[in-house]
Amino acid sequence: MSKETSNGMIHNNFSANTTIVGNINAASDIRIDGTLQGNIECAGKVIIGEQSRIQGNITAANAEINGKVNGNLTIQDTLTLKSTSNIEGDIATQTLIIEPKAIFNGSCKMQDARRTGKEGK
Repeated sequence: MSKETSNGMIHNNFSANTTIVGNINAASDIRIDGTLQGNIECAGKVIIGEQSRIQGNITAANAEINGKVNGNLTIQDTLTLKSTSNIEGDIATQTLIIEPKAIFNGSCKMQDARRTGKEGK
């Protein structure tokens, strides 16, 4: 289901009783409160709700995780792991925010957009 936000942007929302099997490609923000067996590619922000269960990789500009994700996360800018999140997989992001009690099992690679394509100093 798509909704128009107060700023006129369209975002997608999948409710708690929704199960999706397959990949999702979104040009705008997306919120998932249900279950997904597949990958997410999003040009905007991905929000994974507290009751969500994701089995697949997430690639997005920004992401906020409240539920369970079993897969790798590649986030261009900011990834926020809320206290109710449970991540089983590797993370690549520029900025990582982890709230107390969040669970993260995997490795993390911090990317610096200012050094893209250059060997680090």
